[in-house]
Amino acid sequence: MVSAAPVHQPRAAGSPADAARPLRIAIIAALRHGLREPHAGGLERQTADLAHGLRAAGNGVTVFASADADPDLGVEPIVPRETLLDLSPAAREDVSMLAEGFMVEHDAYLDLMLRLRDADFDVVHDNSLHYIPPATADLLPMPVVKVLHTPPTPWIEAALRRRPENLHVVSVSHDNARRWPITPRAVIHNAIDLDRFEPTGAPVPRSAVWVGRVCPEKGPHHAVRAARRAGFSLDVIGPASDPTYAEEVLRPELDDHRRWVGHLDSADVAARIARASVALVTPCWPEPFGLVVMEALACGTPVAGYRHGALPELVNDDVAVLVDPDDEDGLAEAVLQASTLDRGRCRAHAVAHGSVERMTGDYLALYRELVS
Repeated sequence: MVSAAPVHQPRAAGSPADAARPLRIAIIAALRHGLREPHAGGLERQTADLAHGLRAAGNGVTVFASADADPDLGVEPIVPRETLLDLSPAAREDVSMLAEGFMVEHDAYLDLMLRLRDADFDVVHDNSLHYIPPATADLLPMPVVKVLHTPPTPWIEAALRRRPENLHVVSVSHDNARRWPITPRAVIHNAIDLDRFEPTGAPVPRSAVWVGRVCPEKGPHHAVRAARRAGFSLDVIGPASDPTYAEEVLRPELDDHRRWVGHLDSADVAARIARASVALVTPCWPEPFGLVVMEALACGTPVAGYRHGALPELVNDDVAVLVDPDDEDGLAEAVLQASTLDRGRCRAHAVAHGSVERMTGDYLALYRELVS
């Protein structure tokens, strides 16, 4: 199996998790991308912010993730990025073997769950997108909180059917919760570090920004077309998670005033959002949350977007203008309307609903309920 660092030693049997003391929390991260700037997506950023927030609240936090993570996160690597499976030649020749990346993740998560049986944690928080942690949760003596960060997938849906008593499911939005064939114990919205995303002054007139993974389900080409029709400049920010889409669909839409500026760290992203008159959010799938919404509002930048997935439950008419999905003419009009909204109200909305402190407080309340 994949080699890994040892986890903490077990506490004495029967020792209670006193509500007054700090908790010992294990966070299982997704492995496909490292937890470091610039983050590959919202899941990686939310995982890092959650770890920092729980630790800032006085708790002991260990993040189990790939080795190429920010050292400040306190990561215990469960697989280095360059790891190859230690398989015999005969096993590698098996025609039924799945892709090696799949097998590496399977082996790493299984190894971790087996070792966590004797670990000194009060609660395990599963932030991965993998089926092994929920499928094997009943191996562990402590509660496991499984967070649904995506719409249903066959692997995780199957893993959740058993629902052992120590497995507790959370969804990141009510919209996402309704799509799963189970009822989550709680809905806890994601959040951001408000100190990283702040207003910086007057925006550049008739300017827009779009932030996310460049792929069909995020729909940046809709943002480009709407910005052009509205007469707004546009910065598209994000990595090409689908290179074919990026080159064949997005790039032909670009021009001198609608640009793709690439994958930037959070400081650069925040600066560009804060300078924009409006942020475009164009989900073409049932977006489970969408951190960019709170990032934009925290910078005082109103949102124009598609009424799809969780977006409607994250905003109100004071801070966003939403239209039906795929309505690019309507989206262009939404850009014009949203750019006139009160930026102070946008910031206030993010402070009230989108802070890491609120998110970590919600999770801590759940953890303490489970371990009491």
